[in-house]
Amino acid sequence: MDRYAPSPGTSVEHLDTPCLIVDMDAYESNLQVAADTYRDTATKMRAHTKNLKSPFLAQMQIDIGGTVGGVCCAKVSEAEVMVQNGITDILIPNQVVTDDKLVRLCGLARRGDIKVCVDDPDNVRAISRVAEATDTTIGILVEVDTSMGRAGVRNPRQGVDIAKLTNDLPNVRFMGVMSHQHVEGSPTVEEYTESGTRHIGMCLAVKDAIEAEGIEVEMVSSGETFSYKLATEIPGVTEVEGGTYALMDTMLEFMSEFKFAARLVTTVVSTPRPGMAVTDIGVRHLCMINGMFGPSVEGMPGVDVADVTDEHLVLQSDGQTHLGVGDTVTLIPGYSDGLVNRWDRFIAVRNGVVEGTWDFPGRGCFH
Repeated sequence: MDRYAPSPGTSVEHLDTPCLIVDMDAYESNLQVAADTYRDTATKMRAHTKNLKSPFLAQMQIDIGGTVGGVCCAKVSEAEVMVQNGITDILIPNQVVTDDKLVRLCGLARRGDIKVCVDDPDNVRAISRVAEATDTTIGILVEVDTSMGRAGVRNPRQGVDIAKLTNDLPNVRFMGVMSHQHVEGSPTVEEYTESGTRHIGMCLAVKDAIEAEGIEVEMVSSGETFSYKLATEIPGVTEVEGGTYALMDTMLEFMSEFKFAARLVTTVVSTPRPGMAVTDIGVRHLCMINGMFGPSVEGMPGVDVADVTDEHLVLQSDGQTHLGVGDTVTLIPGYSDGLVNRWDRFIAVRNGVVEGTWDFPGRGCFH
């Protein structure tokens, strides 16, 4: 664990690097945009904690309004961190199948309202068995594969069968359907809108089929940051699993209503030839997808990222901006979803001055 934690009042210019900072004005603004969007709608935000790993920051999202009053967590261990810190309305938008995790899942149900996604009848039976043995109840949502190409039922009939089975088993309660959408490449705003509408519609088709069998569907958890506003215009969607909006990244920079809150500060450690600078940050500090969506340089015209290796980032300059050894460079992340899991804490900054540091107790929660 990295122990670096600068004192409140420290100027950003005096921070040791590399470090992850969060502009609190930008962060709070992003939360307010979401809160204002959902205030008078039937759809609410269920923030995804994969982007923050912090109960403190997640509670800020809940307190500002426009949410369901809870969060979603990809892993049981991450849900444990949230419940231990007072956030008890939890959806795990993932499959939980091993006996150890099922026992832990049911343990959480003693202290909170716990829901989990499924796409397999045997998984529902296993959850029911452990929940009955521990005298707990687990909420069940059917995951629908609309575009991700991973887990989820592929047609409404499968969803209906799982809903019926759930209602026939003890200690599990059928609650609804869930999907997450994905768009390949670098789509336009119009392509995002078309894709989001079509794919959320696929999730709603499963909802409709289940309701046609006389089974109540209480929750439709569908949508994400890129469709956060679109989801409010689609009847039937009750909640959106937004994550990126809180910190933002350049992958969704077209969403200008949200501000870049997370930044990485790095120092030039070498200038081996004109137009080239090497800094003290690398792949281990960043999050990219298949080498794509790397960071962008902020406020330095003509300076671009040329390469990223384990511990170093190589910059190239066209001469507009001179970089020397010891100079600091600010980066905007290209993909924030896994960024926080690379770090031990945020350095919270307001008006260029450190306000505090917040650890990530959810970091490394892989189970």
